[in-house]
Amino acid sequence: MKERGGPAEGIGALIQRFLAQHGHSERVAQAAILTEWAGIAGPQIARVTDALQILPDKTLIVGVKTHAWMTELSLHEPQLLSALNAGHAVPRVLRIRWQLRR
Repeated sequence: MKERGGPAEGIGALIQRFLAQHGHSERVAQAAILTEWAGIAGPQIARVTDALQILPDKTLIVGVKTHAWMTELSLHEPQLLSALNAGHAVPRVLRIRWQLRR
């Protein structure tokens, strides 16, 4: 068996390299939005919303408690998109679709 040289690669770096090589890095970055939503949106918005799904076309589906909140949040969509994509060279989300929670 052939020996490899150099330091051992950490598991996190190994997984990131695997995902990048197989074209999954962007979808993983998008999926992270679902767990980051409450922190990005803030506590008041997080109480009345849930990030439900991110579609391959970069549409974020957000469940909203009431029609009034849906209207209010649609007005703040540009600021939310900016916050969701901050620090990323490629935008993770292009639009938000607000959906009334049942």
